[in-house]
Amino acid sequence: MNFYDTKDIPCFGVAGNFTGHLEQAGEAVDFAKVKTAEANAPKAIFPTYIPVKAGDSKGDCSVPSFLNTFPFDPKRIIFPKDEEKLQIEPECAIIFDATYHGDQLVELRPVSFGASNDCSIRKQGAKKISEKKNWGACTKGFSENQIVFDSTDFTEKSKLNDYRIASFLIRKGVVYDYGENSAVRDYSYIYKKLTDWMLDKFNHQQDEGPAEDIHSYLLAAGRPSRILVSIGATRYTAWGESNFLKNGDKAVVVVYPESKYSPEEIKKMAETSDFSDRSISALIQTVEM
Repeated sequence: MNFYDTKDIPCFGVAGNFTGHLEQAGEAVDFAKVKTAEANAPKAIFPTYIPVKAGDSKGDCSVPSFLNTFPFDPKRIIFPKDEEKLQIEPECAIIFDATYHGDQLVELRPVSFGASNDCSIRKQGAKKISEKKNWGACTKGFSENQIVFDSTDFTEKSKLNDYRIASFLIRKGVVYDYGENSAVRDYSYIYKKLTDWMLDKFNHQQDEGPAEDIHSYLLAAGRPSRILVSIGATRYTAWGESNFLKNGDKAVVVVYPESKYSPEEIKKMAETSDFSDRSISALIQTVEM
């Protein structure tokens, strides 16, 4: 399955699944009034792309029109007009098979995973997270090389447990570490705890503060059989936190097996843009004004 061969998969992101990221991104204040079951729990699920089904009886105009634009591109990021601060959001994204009982989403089974750049505008005054995520075509990225799950058993026994997330910004030939090299298993919520939390949010999240009623969006998309979720951005390095994307930069996100490669070896690969090993999911995007 190639994600880019279809435009029928709605896409979402998880906010606050790595402790400290929201503070670095200047977004913690947006979630100050959001109540969570645990201190380290993610804050919300936000939409990045919703393909509304024309003529679907459940679909309506409640989905903001900008979310109907497919924002993913595996090669480019087009810089938003009249904005200055744009950052890589290095993540692992997962495609799930979705099962419903009536209108309720009742099961999420993993299909594949890969490197994702949930690229974001840092701006004040945005009422919803999604307003900083989709500003048109070529504004996000998901690797063309997705790793297929060895089973639908979404636990620490799956191959995903061996993977880490690395990210780099290449500027004028120099490779900078952008996000902290992080194990996927170190997300605050992962595996069953994550899917249980997501099912609750997909069915019951309210349109409050920076969050949206994403259940109505699923219905507008015709109860899709597959969804993509970027499950959270890693913390930034000190350099990444204070440096924003510029024209000509290359944004690199890599999801790789730690049993095969060291962080140093992955950075070497980033220097040459050579990620030919199919066990590695890499995303390399050039920033264009």
